[in-house]
Amino acid sequence: MASRNPPPQDYESDDESYEVLDLTEYARRHHWWNRVFGHSSGPMVEKYSVATQIVMGGVTGWCAGFLFQKVGKLAATAVGGGFLLLQVASHSGYVQIDWKRVEKDVNKAKRQIKKRANKAAPEINNIIEEATEFIKQNIVISSGFVGGFLLGLAS
Repeated sequence: MASRNPPPQDYESDDESYEVLDLTEYARRHHWWNRVFGHSSGPMVEKYSVATQIVMGGVTGWCAGFLFQKVGKLAATAVGGGFLLLQVASHSGYVQIDWKRVEKDVNKAKRQIKKRANKAAPEINNIIEEATEFIKQNIVISSGFVGGFLLGLAS
C-alpha cells in the first residue's frame, strides 16, 4: 500500500516556497452573495429588466413585511400576556419577586452585552458595508423591496 505522505526529509527542503492563504482577507475580498450564488451573480441590473426587478423586490418585500407584522403582533401579545399574568400572580400573592436580585442580574447582563458589542463591532461594520454595496449595486430591486415591505406592514 502506497503512502500519501512524503518522507520527512522532503519537508526540510529550502527549494520549495509555500503560499500562505489568509482566509479572513479572502472572505473580505469576496462578497457573501458571491459565495452563496456563485461568481456569475453580479448586480441585478445586468440580468433583469427594471419592471422585473421592481416586481421581484415588491413581492419579496410584501411577503417579508406581512410576516414581520404577524410575527410582531404574536410576539407582542405573548410578552404582554405573560407580563399581565405575572403581575396578577404577584398581586394575588402566588409569586414574590426579589427586585434586588432582578436589578443585579439586569446590570450583569448589561455588562456582558457591552463586552460582546465591543468585540462584534468590526464584523458588524463589515456586514453593513457589504449590505450598503449590495443596495447600491441593486438599487431598483432594493427600492421595490422597501416599498413592498411597507405595503406588507400596512396590510
